[in-house]
Amino acid sequence: MGSDRYWRYATAWALLLLSLLLGERYVRDWLYRADAPRPVVPRAELTATERLAAELFAATAPSVAYIFTRDGVGGAAGTGSGFVWDRAGHIVTNSHVVEGAGEVVVVLDRDLALPARVVGTAPWVDLAVLRIDSRIAELRPIPVGSSADLLVGQKVFAIGNPFGLTRTLTEGIISALDRRLPTAAGREVAGVIQTDAAINPGNSGGPLIDTAGRLIGVNTAILAPAGTFAGVGFAVPVDTVNRYVPLLIRDGRVPLPGIGISVLPEEAAIRLGLRGVAIQAVQPGSAAARAGLRGVDQLGRLGDVILAVDGRPVASLADLALELERVGIGATASLTILRDGRRRQVEVEVQDIG
Repeated sequence: MGSDRYWRYATAWALLLLSLLLGERYVRDWLYRADAPRPVVPRAELTATERLAAELFAATAPSVAYIFTRDGVGGAAGTGSGFVWDRAGHIVTNSHVVEGAGEVVVVLDRDLALPARVVGTAPWVDLAVLRIDSRIAELRPIPVGSSADLLVGQKVFAIGNPFGLTRTLTEGIISALDRRLPTAAGREVAGVIQTDAAINPGNSGGPLIDTAGRLIGVNTAILAPAGTFAGVGFAVPVDTVNRYVPLLIRDGRVPLPGIGISVLPEEAAIRLGLRGVAIQAVQPGSAAARAGLRGVDQLGRLGDVILAVDGRPVASLADLALELERVGIGATASLTILRDGRRRQVEVEVQDIG
């Protein structure tokens, strides 16, 4: 009798617990489901870093241009970035962004595509200046800073149009300074800024700015085997930009320091056990010709090899170009050359070969 009562109570409790377990999810769904808009939770104030980035973007983004080009037959050729240089309508970008373009279009506002004219290019520093009609849009030039006092580790921001995504902000630091970046015709840009701010295809020509919102460089290249960002980007330093852009605006070109020679590939000098610039040919009437420099003769015998400029060793055409730029057009450079196995000094005037 007692045993039957026990099992009846046990069965009743088991059924009750089972009902609660099975019904709990329905009760929870009824009590907790959010089938109406949820209330917005007020956020805390932006951090100082967030506020700085937002303010810099708001101030700088209107000055950043989306550039696209078409070839001579009307097909799409490429895209890139640029920025407003002055209120007269000059836009700065990379030379390689507009190289070979039959038509260039600048977009400053989403619904305003403006035809642009190429004012001038300097491929050896990968810079170009475009011009748009300044009456059509309000132009806001970016404040210009200096690259002479930059420090590794300081925060920087890049704004551009990666993969056609307009006015994209990325943040990073200056990873290194005084890099050298190969450009056109065997030359290099000196003093290049290395950054880990994300730079991808389409960012080329866009501004690199510091935390004061000043232009400190023009984003120009990435170092990545797959062609997308891998933590290493490069920018032409603003001091170079500020030197060349006014010349491009004024004259449509930049004087190119040289002495009037063509050179053998670096491998030729290396095969001969030399560290220098082997002259292949001397242009008639050039500064090099007036100085008596010699190239390879008709029998294929090696001519002069330039070892140093004003005592500074040179091992490539890029080295030589940088040293001649340092000397300056119209000034005289003292070349250390190797001729017939003997070293000698030759004075040569640096000329404009552009």
